[in-house]
Amino acid sequence: MPLPANLEKLVIIPTYNEKENIIHILDAIFILNQDFHVLVIDDGSPDGTAQIVKNLFTKYPGRLFLEERKGKLGLGTAYIHGFKWALEKGYHFIFEIDADFSHNPKDLPRLYQACKNEGADLAIGSRYVSKGGVINWPWDRIALSKGASLYTRMITWMPVKDPTAGFVCYKKEVLETINLDAISFVGYAFQIEMKFAAWKLGFKIKEVPIIFQDRTQGISKMNKGIVKEGILGVLNLRWQSIFKNYRKKVRNSATGFSAISALK
Repeated sequence: MPLPANLEKLVIIPTYNEKENIIHILDAIFILNQDFHVLVIDDGSPDGTAQIVKNLFTKYPGRLFLEERKGKLGLGTAYIHGFKWALEKGYHFIFEIDADFSHNPKDLPRLYQACKNEGADLAIGSRYVSKGGVINWPWDRIALSKGASLYTRMITWMPVKDPTAGFVCYKKEVLETINLDAISFVGYAFQIEMKFAAWKLGFKIKEVPIIFQDRTQGISKMNKGIVKEGILGVLNLRWQSIFKNYRKKVRNSATGFSAISALK
């Protein structure tokens, strides 16, 4: 029996000091009028981001939710927290999006259609496929991003042109099958590992072209530690893939076999 439309789609937004953007990104998602629910996961933002979200509960009753965590615990752990929350509530399609409008909320329905009607298990909003692109980014960030994508493809052999992308739609079967507790990275390498795990487990990945725009409000969270984690993390994924049973490591033994079989 299909899930009621108002409980089908959940957008997860991790936040840390996003007071300049959070109202606008929420309004932009809800104005789509396509029954998206939103879960904001705030890591104790000292700028009051969480309180701003609470103030919007009456404007978006039953559609906007907030999970507060103490301290800055990392992008990856925020999404893992959100994935588990979404699966517990019964959502069928779970989305990742940044709060800073680098991802256009108007592209959410395209990612949804790729998973709902076009055979994808995991849809990626991709900058580096035909008709995708980047605007308002300095040349060094473009070089770093493209270099990271090329490096990741060369090391892992994963057939994804934008493996570091953070604009994603998952079918619930993907998140049920992956052992989320085995995902080891917390920075942007988390995005690579989730795609790598889904690919290794046999799920179909589709890249949907998007135009990525650099944030105009707030401060970027990129730092040297994130870059280092990405470089070493990719090597570690390849090492585990060759010399260890990575697929067994990331398969949820409780649901993995049945979910994979149902998709074949």
